[in-house]
Amino acid sequence: MEAASGSSITLAQVARLAGVSRATASRVFSGNPAVSLEACSAVERAAAELGYVPNRAARSIASGRSESVGVVIPEPRSSLFLDPLFPRLLRGIGEELSASGLQMVLFAPPSPSDVQRLEQYLAGGHVDAVILLTFHESDTLSVRLQARGIPVIYGGRPSGRFNVSFVDVDNHAGGRSATEHLIAQGRRRIAHIAGPLRSRLASDRAQGFREAMWNSALRSDLVAHGEMDRDSGEVAMSRLLAESHDIDAVFAASDAMAAGAMWAMQVLGRRVPDDVAIIGFDDSPLAAATQPPLSSVRQPIEDMGREMTRLVVSMSGTRMQTPQQMILGSELQVRQSTLAAAS
Repeated sequence: MEAASGSSITLAQVARLAGVSRATASRVFSGNPAVSLEACSAVERAAAELGYVPNRAARSIASGRSESVGVVIPEPRSSLFLDPLFPRLLRGIGEELSASGLQMVLFAPPSPSDVQRLEQYLAGGHVDAVILLTFHESDTLSVRLQARGIPVIYGGRPSGRFNVSFVDVDNHAGGRSATEHLIAQGRRRIAHIAGPLRSRLASDRAQGFREAMWNSALRSDLVAHGEMDRDSGEVAMSRLLAESHDIDAVFAASDAMAAGAMWAMQVLGRRVPDDVAIIGFDDSPLAAATQPPLSSVRQPIEDMGREMTRLVVSMSGTRMQTPQQMILGSELQVRQSTLAAAS
């Protein structure tokens, strides 16, 4: 049979060639599980032979679903492009959505007024669910969306919120293992460059540091806070060394802060790792680029993106309101920045 052009092919023609009713063919393209495998195969063969492309917009109207998931990053756009974790998260999310036949719609509202407009847009049926990648603890976007019946899942565990869905890394265990590694290298005057006090992940990593120090009967009061970036790591390290000249190791809550701390030590004449060992968190590309290469705690960021997507897609399919929560493990990546013997 000679096929017409893809733009002129109708669902009725596909159904006729497949030997099924138009309703059955429609159910095949809408993903209805009530269609037999034999009928599905016949319809798919007929569509391929005729060059038929299903109309996504029409399918969405018929099913009441947009077949897309919104990914919201309420961070400054500079952070979106500079933070090495966001591309890895988006890669995992995109891979899982593609495998599910869904579209990713990315939003990065730069101001509170943009967030309000975004809420109205998302609530208008343009997405079936929302993945919220944020470390701001004060936002209420997820609460407002859930009140409108839109499933939402967080990347990371928000502080003080127990009835939300999230996928997170075990930051407490990661901080503990990083500190235990330094202790195992013979280090005893260990400092911690922590993230901001408002951050749940920074708090969990700091608690892991304290737990490891207490378990080894070591002092855990050498702590300075930063903003997870390189500059604040440099400032924090300079302050710590000015207060305590005998520091022999540092656990930084991010690779960026660790890189800043390494620069401060170089300026002050401290050798890494001979004088001061240092370990970061994230295992970002920066960890392999420092001199010497930085030991770090690796987060399974791509897996985190995939798991968030699986959970929120399943929630959107059933309109499930019970919070879905998952904690992923981390892995220590040891490099030269921690391997020299303590003096």
